[in-house]
Amino acid sequence: MDKILIVDDNQAVCNALALMLELNGYQTLTCLSPDVALELVQLHDVALVVQDMNFTQDTTSGEEGRSLFYALRQLQPQLPIVLLTAWTQLELAVELVKEGAADYMGKPWDDAKLLTSINNLISLHRLAKDNAKLNRVENQRMAAIKDADLCGIVFNSGAMQRCVDLALQIAKSDVSVLITGPNGAGKDKLADIIHANSSLKLQPFIKVNIGALPMELLEAELFGAEAGAFTGATKTRIGRFEAADGGTLFLDEIGNLPLSGQVKLLRVLQTGEFERLGSHQTRKVNVRVISATNADLLQDIQAGRFREDLFYRLNVIELPLPALKERKDDVLPLVEHFIGADFSLSRQTQQALQEHSWPGNVRELENACRRAVILANSPELTVEDFGLELHSRSVIEPKATPEHQLSESPLNDPVAQNDVVQDGAVQDEKASIESALAQHRGVIARVAKSLGLSRQALYRRMEKYGIDK
Repeated sequence: MDKILIVDDNQAVCNALALMLELNGYQTLTCLSPDVALELVQLHDVALVVQDMNFTQDTTSGEEGRSLFYALRQLQPQLPIVLLTAWTQLELAVELVKEGAADYMGKPWDDAKLLTSINNLISLHRLAKDNAKLNRVENQRMAAIKDADLCGIVFNSGAMQRCVDLALQIAKSDVSVLITGPNGAGKDKLADIIHANSSLKLQPFIKVNIGALPMELLEAELFGAEAGAFTGATKTRIGRFEAADGGTLFLDEIGNLPLSGQVKLLRVLQTGEFERLGSHQTRKVNVRVISATNADLLQDIQAGRFREDLFYRLNVIELPLPALKERKDDVLPLVEHFIGADFSLSRQTQQALQEHSWPGNVRELENACRRAVILANSPELTVEDFGLELHSRSVIEPKATPEHQLSESPLNDPVAQNDVVQDGAVQDEKASIESALAQHRGVIARVAKSLGLSRQALYRRMEKYGIDK
């Protein structure tokens, strides 16, 4: 509730104003002298002052009111001040309005008019305070970003700015962080930013891609192994936790960790203790863990593939990273970063790049840029250089599909969906393959890459549709 200070040497005036304002939802403070008014303003969060111009019974000069006004302005330059004046002091009131007084009212005042003025002034004052607070926060944020190590990240979207801001805020703590988002979106880059701006930035930063390691070697990679612990272990292996001791460990694709590894990981997070494979000696480490996943771990918990207690240990703070298609403003800055200063983009190419869905996210965009630079015939890159021509030609109007064929369609098979080039519209797969074969003159490796398929998957589809290379 906003608080209003009333300053008048007449107690009846103070009482009348206080009653009127309190009936309209305001808190009030009243005093009879300028000295007390200045003390109250310093002690209380006052939203507005209503002050008389004259505090000496035998004069009407208004000098006391003038002095109070300037003293209040010196204390709080933005504080709204409404002057109560006698007509003999009107000229002085106008002068003070020019100096920053919010309004003036003659005595006797009109309650409705005074209340309307106060309501409007307090609303404006509240808005000004909110804006000032936002500006301070923004200035602090910009200063923090200016001083931060952003690890070369390139972005222009508000969505990515929020991710970076959160990463910088998270970096100040030492809690476990779970970065979620689709493959290729840049989760590892956010992990870099968190470590680089943390108190551990001079300590080891070890990265492990759990999805890229064979299951039988995962525990040895994470926790180490003694010589002879398993076939092929000819010497002692130091695990990633030991290597990261005192620093940060980044576990990418954490959803691929088997349940046996999850048990050991949970123990390390809880106690800092573990044993190498083949050893009974307990070792202790102090490691901050940042993990990342493109999987729905809550769904994996329901399916029994991921431990719920481990999830909550890893997910003290979640940092969600949106797909590139949800931050289109990042596409062109990323392209300019990847292609370098020697190349430019036509307007048509810029539009095509922004309209493409980029299912592979930043990783796919980077590969497309490398392709364009290699195949370019001029400094101005075209849609064809990026391999987007096939994409635009292969989109056709969706055809009605008989119900009995729906279950057999590759577009309704979750596995096949990962292999088919899509952009939210039904694709004619056979026509796409034939077009790609013609464009790349039958070079299977290039055709498969342009369609987002493995060569084996491409051969299977060619055989299925009776397509001759």
